[in-house]
Amino acid sequence: MTWTLFLLFSALGACLASFVNVVAHRSVTGESWWGRERSRCDSCGTILTSPDLIPIFSFLLRKGKCRHCGAAIGARYVAVELIGASIAGAVFLRWGCSPALPLALIVAFGFLLNALTDLESGYVFDLFAGVIGVAGLVVRIAGGAPALLDGLWGALLGGGLILCIILASRGGMGWGDATLAAGAGAALGLHMISVALYLGFMAGGIIALLLLLLGRVSRKDAIPLVPFLAAGGFAALLIGPELLSIIGFVPGWPWR
Repeated sequence: MTWTLFLLFSALGACLASFVNVVAHRSVTGESWWGRERSRCDSCGTILTSPDLIPIFSFLLRKGKCRHCGAAIGARYVAVELIGASIAGAVFLRWGCSPALPLALIVAFGFLLNALTDLESGYVFDLFAGVIGVAGLVVRIAGGAPALLDGLWGALLGGGLILCIILASRGGMGWGDATLAAGAGAALGLHMISVALYLGFMAGGIIALLLLLLGRVSRKDAIPLVPFLAAGGFAALLIGPELLSIIGFVPGWPWR
């Protein structure tokens, strides 16, 4: 039963990632992604139907080409779907059918959405970042007042820390980064957002240093922050409670 649910959650993750990918791309380009809007080929504009929209498998069966015009489909689509399947499957294996599962999915796919917009345009949409926080606090109602308070403290820490960096660096980071950190903090709680930010900054610093040493970027080049925060957030979802226990902290509801 566990592995059956794992496969189902992985399939759900691929579907969610496919949708998130469309939302991110159309938001960046200013196109509508809600209402009666339909998926279509980027090259010929043909409306795509069910056989074209099966995550991962449609790409593989069509050998990465549109079945209507034969144009190549960007590898980004299948890559994001694979990432989504991996995220949902790993989160399910870690938390099972527990109150932590919906919160973990909200955080993981919220980070994925914002990482995609940041990579494509360097922009983080406040609306998407805020939705993570609102949805996280709604789920936290089930944990009672202590869980809600933990979420509010997490939002204050996440948003406040990035805000301090923005002020200190005189715009070295965007306000969207602060909104995202606040939203993620509301969902993760005080201790878990601390782990996510720490791991995210560590990953970003190491990668930035390697890129500098390899000459791929200069000190004046802007490097997107959100993908690293997303990596830190996902790592926190998987190993955060264990890391916190080493230093004697309890992550709080529902991360137990």
